Amino acid sequence: MRYYLIAGEASGDLHASNLMSALKKEDPSAVFRYYGGEKMQSEGGELVKHYKEMSYMGFVPVVLHARTILRNMRCCKEDIVRWRPDVLILVDYPGFNLSIAKYVKTHTDIPVYYYISPKIWAWKEYRIKSIRNYVDELFSILPFEVEYFEKKHHYPVRYVGNPCVDAIEEFLSSRPSPRPETSSRRQIAILAGSRVQEIRKNLSRMLLAASQVEGYEYVIAGAPNIPLETYKKYMPEGMSVEVRYGQTYEVLAESDAALVTSGTATLETALLNVPQVVCYYISAGRLMKWLKKKVLKVEYVSLVNLICGKEAVRELVACDMTVENVYSELCAILPGGSKREAMLSDYARMRAILGESGASRRAAEAMVGLLNKGKGPAD
Repeated sequence: MRYYLIAGEASGDLHASNLMSALKKEDPSAVFRYYGGEKMQSEGGELVKHYKEMSYMGFVPVVLHARTILRNMRCCKEDIVRWRPDVLILVDYPGFNLSIAKYVKTHTDIPVYYYISPKIWAWKEYRIKSIRNYVDELFSILPFEVEYFEKKHHYPVRYVGNPCVDAIEEFLSSRPSPRPETSSRRQIAILAGSRVQEIRKNLSRMLLAASQVEGYEYVIAGAPNIPLETYKKYMPEGMSVEVRYGQTYEVLAESDAALVTSGTATLETALLNVPQVVCYYISAGRLMKWLKKKVLKVEYVSLVNLICGKEAVRELVACDMTVENVYSELCAILPGGSKREAMLSDYARMRAILGESGASRRAAEAMVGLLNKGKGPAD
């Protein structure tokens, strides 16, 4: 069968590539065409456009690149209709993907599957109308989404497990041995986000806090689309810090603790059993803190806390993200700190809630099974 996938950022590229690998095992005749990145390319098929040409965040960047975004959407719609896949698989990236879903459902009979559902439980809940009208099957990777979609919106969703569990399990199995507790090297990992805006707001504060802890080195896990000069630009004056690319899991596994912006990285850090502080600075912090309570539909911003249903990891957001607060919370989770053991215990509970590995395989099995049953594949 012919599969058309759309992933608009690095994490989507990773999860889509794992799904493609699983689809090939379920369907040896699988042919792929996609918007994505290098990881998807490694699974074969044809890359139509790289996600680096599509990823814009924030009101101003979106407005400035409106023509490019609209052109990308138009080209994508035309390409799907021209290629006539048996199924369209959308991976997160809702601003773009829901527009594509609407067009495909109203102009073709191609079924639309959504893998890694839009986070409408956090904001933009109105998107449920688009999901209901234009998405045939929704595949979730977060356990609490099942109750949210089915009980609140009466929309069926398939929880397949979380692909981060698979990725971490594969990584750990490939390592010769865990980092010895007696290792003389003491390290703090810095994960400052995958976008320039996040790095500009967070990196200098994170480094200033980490540098106050005596006896520790600190390493930045570099995002693949961020050049080294960008990191250097936002380092405190006179501070030289190692930046390692393509080794995020290695950096975390070698660290005693981590400072992490919100997003998938908080979940990956927890699955690697590294205590963390979630840091996300926002300008006009007090106003933003007030607006957060009014705009967000959830109490927490990190996936760890959302899955646990409690503040398992400390979230320092908006005006709470100060160098002093980060330093204080960091000391509390380093070896011997007052909050370290409780956090590790919550991590164990979180892993149990997520369930066993095999998310990509279960998603692929379900997708191929549905298509083989004749649920609307294209002619």
